[in-house]
Amino acid sequence: MTEPGDGGLLERPADEDHDLLTYGEAGVRLQTEIQTLRDEVARLAAATDPGPALGSARARLALLEDAAQRNARQPITDDNFEAFFGYRGTARRNTT
Repeated sequence: MTEPGDGGLLERPADEDHDLLTYGEAGVRLQTEIQTLRDEVARLAAATDPGPALGSARARLALLEDAAQRNARQPITDDNFEAFFGYRGTARRNTT
């Protein structure tokens, strides 16, 4: 498993219900947005006069990286499945 922000790519499992915003899907979306914003920060930092846009982009990037860290700390496992969903079951895959 890759850590958010380490440059490793997360993957969307083929058997996941893509109508739901799962931790995995949220992680992939966050990773995509983080990389886009890192590119934007680099572009702005290289600009002659980035103005307030650079500060705004850096602040948003920090918030998204924090969100990715929080998302990574919430794995659904067989042990916590019932507490999370409210019924007995088994996680489709353990994410720890």
